[in-house]
Amino acid sequence: MGRAGRRAVSENLPRLRDDWRLDFVVVNGENASSGAGLSAAHAKLLLEAGADCVTLGDHSFDQKEMLQFIETEPRILRPLNFAKGAPGRGHRVFSDRRGRKILVTQVLGNVFMKRAFDDPFSAIDTVLRQHVLGGAVQAALVDVHCEATSEKMGMGHFCDGRASLVVGTHTHVPTGDAQILPKGTGFLTDAGMCGDYNSVIGMEKTEPMRRFVTGMAKSRFTPALEEATLSGVFVETDDRTGKAIDIRMIRQGGRLQQAGL
Repeated sequence: MGRAGRRAVSENLPRLRDDWRLDFVVVNGENASSGAGLSAAHAKLLLEAGADCVTLGDHSFDQKEMLQFIETEPRILRPLNFAKGAPGRGHRVFSDRRGRKILVTQVLGNVFMKRAFDDPFSAIDTVLRQHVLGGAVQAALVDVHCEATSEKMGMGHFCDGRASLVVGTHTHVPTGDAQILPKGTGFLTDAGMCGDYNSVIGMEKTEPMRRFVTGMAKSRFTPALEEATLSGVFVETDDRTGKAIDIRMIRQGGRLQQAGL
């Protein structure tokens, strides 16, 4: 989320990759550029910091240069159920540092979102049927980018046993429900933001509070710039089945209670 979040990733991710021996890292870059989309320069920064894949969301193309850049950078994914003519891809099979095949895909939810997107459940079902966990791929990660916790939980159960991890993004607030679902899929309703939590979901407080209190806008929202918390989730998977065997919430730096390995 904005400059503070980018700094948290660029300063901490290289160390965490080494300390925790991470094989594959996915970063959601949806709000990395001034809180609205992702620029090409900031995408390169996240990838150079150690991200193997960067997902987007409902603000995928707020930065207009992403319309062209996503066609040249296969490590960036936009939502699977976005407009049919949207550039880029909604899923891809990657190879990790040890050669294992990892599916990464993202869907947008429909509940409480500004407009209705194509059905995320049928979209993700098609992809998971094509990339069977423990067969065609050794791991599969689903980023479910939506507002409603119920829709994210529904997606988790829908994918249970067919994905290694289903993790929610979009609301900027980390949830405390990391778990392994009954059929072996790791799940977390929302990973939270990498950003300054002395804010209103990452934005400097004055303007959002003015709008809540008066109903009137005076200026644009601007990202908060104090020390950020790097928030996320760690999952360990079984190489044979692709299912989760350990899942932990991650919070490093900033104001939130710390959590890690």
